[in-house]
Amino acid sequence: MPLYMDIHSIEGGVSVDDVVKAHVADLQTQSRYDVSYLRYWVDEARGKIFCLAEAPSAEAAAAVHREAHGLVADEIYQVQEGS
Repeated sequence: MPLYMDIHSIEGGVSVDDVVKAHVADLQTQSRYDVSYLRYWVDEARGKIFCLAEAPSAEAAAAVHREAHGLVADEIYQVQEGS
């Protein structure tokens, strides 16, 4: 299944605690879209969140975020894992 990396930009910064809650909501929603959110990274001060997911499409990955918590990514890229 393809891998997607998405990028969220939250003006004014973001807390890791809020991102944890959003990720839990993603995990509770993802099976409806055949998506698996794998990992995420947070830059609290700059308000950046990066999410890695296996999904059938970028649209499916975005749909999980939209339904789970409404924080739709600003950008989504199909990526390949390297070492």
